[in-house]
Amino acid sequence: MAKTTAKRRRAVALHYDARAYAAPRVVAAGAGAVADSILRLAQEYNVPVHEDRDLVALLAQLDVGAIIPPELYAAVAEVLAFVYRLKLRAERRGTV
Repeated sequence: MAKTTAKRRRAVALHYDARAYAAPRVVAAGAGAVADSILRLAQEYNVPVHEDRDLVALLAQLDVGAIIPPELYAAVAEVLAFVYRLKLRAERRGTV
């Protein structure tokens, strides 16, 4: 997820493995050049990017490695649903 702020872009990357964690966890976060690197890697590895300035601001307060708190489950679930829909569409087109 990423969003442009007035001066600096910010990004937070999440990973979710239901077999290993009860909820998604933050695997990268940063602003400026770090955010640009996160977004570049996402593009390079075909990882979907969802822009939500408010959610990024909340997630950026968490430490890298932290599991998201229950208060953010609903918002992150919407992002995961977005990602799964994109993946399903790509599979149907055979572009995965």
